[in-house]
Amino acid sequence: MFNIAGKAYAMNVITPVRPHLAWFNKLIFKAALLIPSTLKGLITLSLIHYARWVIIGRDQFPHLSPEQPRERLQYSYMLFFSNFNGSWDQYVDSFTFAIPGGLDIFWKWDVRYPKSVPLTPFHHYIRYNQIETQHYYSAYPLASSNDVKSARSVKGALLAFDKTTEKATDAEFLKRYNALLRGLQHDLGDMYPTPIVSLAAYDIERRNKWHQSQAQRLQATNAAGGKR
Repeated sequence: MFNIAGKAYAMNVITPVRPHLAWFNKLIFKAALLIPSTLKGLITLSLIHYARWVIIGRDQFPHLSPEQPRERLQYSYMLFFSNFNGSWDQYVDSFTFAIPGGLDIFWKWDVRYPKSVPLTPFHHYIRYNQIETQHYYSAYPLASSNDVKSARSVKGALLAFDKTTEKATDAEFLKRYNALLRGLQHDLGDMYPTPIVSLAAYDIERRNKWHQSQAQRLQATNAAGGKR
């Protein structure tokens, strides 16, 4: 399915920016890097693998050969890329609640940006400008971002445990092993695939209604056949 690899969802949003304001957007991005508190709410969202903004000027798109026609673009473009766990709506809403002011600053100069609040116009804006991911690869498709963090914690703890118990007696080994399990109990668990999510909750609801209608039609057909 487009955009999805296991538990991860890839979002690509391309929005036009007025050329004379693109340079100002770049300054805003640099200021955000110099003032980390601007993105503090975003960093705390555990469902996000990463998020990146890039601005390409209307004259900066690659020209690969003389045979390729020259493009005459009216706008520069801002590219937003992100990978996350969960549904489309969960991510967009969490993003809005985490850094509403930051979103408005980053996208403020984009053409027809409606602001991040209220949510419905912002949903329409993102959905309209989103580009489907035709190919998406994930090294750990059944792992969420929290699963990866837990795996790193478990690996570090196991390596440390191996060094400290190399010459331990059986009793000491068992004692430290039980302590290790208690300390890692929140990081141990199986990884299961989550239900497939599509572009938006609306699509999921529509699909469920279709399945229900097919089941009802089948029941009606079977009932009619039984009466014969």
